Amino acid sequence: MNTEAEAPHPDVETILDAIGPRLRTLRRERGLTLETLAAGTGISVSTLSRLESGIRRPTLDLLIPLARAHRVALDVLVAAPPTGDPRVHLTPHSRPDGSVLVPLTRYPGRVQVFKHVLSPREPALRTHDGYEWLYVLAGDLRLLLTDTDRVLHPGEVAEFDTRQPHWFGPAGDHTVEILHLFGPRGDQAVRRVGPEA
Repeated sequence: MNTEAEAPHPDVETILDAIGPRLRTLRRERGLTLETLAAGTGISVSTLSRLESGIRRPTLDLLIPLARAHRVALDVLVAAPPTGDPRVHLTPHSRPDGSVLVPLTRYPGRVQVFKHVLSPREPALRTHDGYEWLYVLAGDLRLLLTDTDRVLHPGEVAEFDTRQPHWFGPAGDHTVEILHLFGPRGDQAVRRVGPEA
C-alpha cells in the first residue's frame, strides 16, 4: 500500500491551515460572537472554536453554511487561486478604523461601487467633492448629514452631495454592511420608473 499517495499535498495543508484564522477574522469583522454564529449556522460553538483555532479540519458541510452566514463565496474561505477575472476574485482592503472595503468596479473617473463593512467608531463629519449612494445590506447604518441624524435599516437607501458635512457608520456596537457608490464628479443617478413613455 502506497501511503505517500494518500498524504495531503503540502499546498493543501497550507490552505487548510489558513482557513481557521480566516474564519476568525471574518467573524470578528462582522462583530459576531461564536454563539451568534452557531445559532445562525447550526454548527456548535465548540466546533466553531476548534475550526478557528485549527484543531478541527474544515469540511464542506461546515464551510458551506459558514460561507452563507458571512455572505462570501466558498473560494474566499479557502483562498482559491485567482481565475484571472478580477470581477470574480475581489481584493478586500482593511482600513485602520477596522472597516473593510471591497471594490466591485474599476472605472477610473466614473462612479465606483464598493461593498463596505463598517466597524463601530466615533463620528467625524467631513466634506469632499462628489456624490454618494448608500444601500444597507445588513445591520443598522447611522447617517449624519449636516444637521440630520438618521438610522437606516437593511434595504433602505440614502444619497447625498458629499460637499455637505457627512459621516456614516454602525448605529450600534455591531458592524454594518453596505453597498457604497461614489461619483467623483458629483454624478447623480438617473431615475426611471416604469416603461419608457
